[in-house]
Amino acid sequence: MPTEKIIPPRSSSEDAHGATETPFVSPSARSGTGHSRRTDRSLSERSETPRSLSEHSETPRSLSEHSETPRSLSEPSETPRSLSERSETKGAAAPREESDLSRLEAGLDRLQTTEVGRFDGLSGRSRTRGRLRAILPPVGLLLVLLAAWQAYIVIAQPRQDKAPSPLQVLGALGDAWQAGRLQEAVLTSLERGGIGFVIAIAVGTPLGLLLAEWTLLRRAAGPLISGLQVLPSVAWVPAAIIWFGLSDATVYFVILMGAIPSIVNGLLAGVDQVPPQLRRVGTVLGANRWQAATAIVLPAALPGYLAGLKQGWAFSWRSLMAAEIIATGGSIGFGLGSMLDQSRQLADLPGVLATIILILAIGILIELVLFAPLERAVLRRRGLLLGGA
Repeated sequence: MPTEKIIPPRSSSEDAHGATETPFVSPSARSGTGHSRRTDRSLSERSETPRSLSEHSETPRSLSEHSETPRSLSEPSETPRSLSERSETKGAAAPREESDLSRLEAGLDRLQTTEVGRFDGLSGRSRTRGRLRAILPPVGLLLVLLAAWQAYIVIAQPRQDKAPSPLQVLGALGDAWQAGRLQEAVLTSLERGGIGFVIAIAVGTPLGLLLAEWTLLRRAAGPLISGLQVLPSVAWVPAAIIWFGLSDATVYFVILMGAIPSIVNGLLAGVDQVPPQLRRVGTVLGANRWQAATAIVLPAALPGYLAGLKQGWAFSWRSLMAAEIIATGGSIGFGLGSMLDQSRQLADLPGVLATIILILAIGILIELVLFAPLERAVLRRRGLLLGGA
């Protein structure tokens, strides 16, 4: 008889903890179990749907964030306002910068010009004081020299024919004035000197510009011009007498030979100091050589040219006196040189000294009246005149 295997029953502890062995499940039960698992999974996914919906429910927030985009888009619309504000700021800053620049320029101009009074009412006083400061020193020196001269005459008591007193010289001038010789001599010499100096300017200025613009000609004639300036003008008097005789042409020739080289060399010195940038600017603006020389180079070389004119006048006045002393008689009129030579022939030492002092005074007067104001005006315009000068 077959033996039946008795399976012992499970204990309650095993039921509580679950069997370790998997019970037999039919295929239908398995299919049902898989279906239930899928169903539970789908239900769990559906249960998560509210979460996704909740996430999508946050979309309005994101849309609200995107809805703020018009604000950001509206910000560029405020750009014209900001640009206008910036333009207003720049417009307000521009006058301020212009005012600062104008103040700076005014300060520089004040530094470059002469010293003026604190108020406009004091400008006349300051000018008067400046003139007095310019006149008093030479006048004071002249008075000191006259006092020393008179003191020597009183103390040493020399021979009057060798050392006349200041009063004797003044008396000689009075006698010449009463005779009319003084007026005639002064007018004749001033007329000759003025005409000769004007002719020298008319000849020397174009010649100086020509030498300045033509390098080859300057190399060839430059040493000759300098040599003529060094040569004493009195050396031309004998040759001029032979060529032109005892006439006014002799005097004018000597004046020209003394003044023209000085004017030319002064102009050349002024042209050499002109910055080359000025010539380049003239070339860019379309100026030809003549226009550049007359409208750019000559005004820029004005200080040196003015110095040449002063020296030219000094040489012309000196040459005139030399010619009038040597070339006497004929059709030559009566000038200061002739008056000086006439006093020498008469052994009139007071008359000689009076004529010398008169020639010196006329030269100084022309310097103070004509050239000094012109030179100050040129230097003031160029900012080269210091305060109180």
